[in-house]
Amino acid sequence: MKRIEAIIRPSKLEDIKEALQNNSINGVTISQVMGCGQQRGWKEYHRGTEITTNVLPKIEVKIAVEDEKVEEVIELITSIARTGEVGDGKIFVVDIAECVRIRTGERGDKAL
Repeated sequence: MKRIEAIIRPSKLEDIKEALQNNSINGVTISQVMGCGQQRGWKEYHRGTEITTNVLPKIEVKIAVEDEKVEEVIELITSIARTGEVGDGKIFVVDIAECVRIRTGERGDKAL
């Protein structure tokens, strides 16, 4: 089992949610986050004073999947999220040691 963590532009969220649903990929957690990578933020001026914003609003999408679905999900997200510009985001793939469905006690892939 793997957890796919994608940091994306907020404007791409609805299209990614729809594509995941259309491909029967469930169990998605979505969070509003702030951060920066190569896209360092921006400068604004307020009453003549320069204000630098170092972090930008992003969306974090977390999805737990069986190992065999990892490449499918990565391709799905990148095909929608990629604009070719700095700030498109990142995808991290993390091993899941165990998953337990609290309601039933099921474990492993069955709990996804």
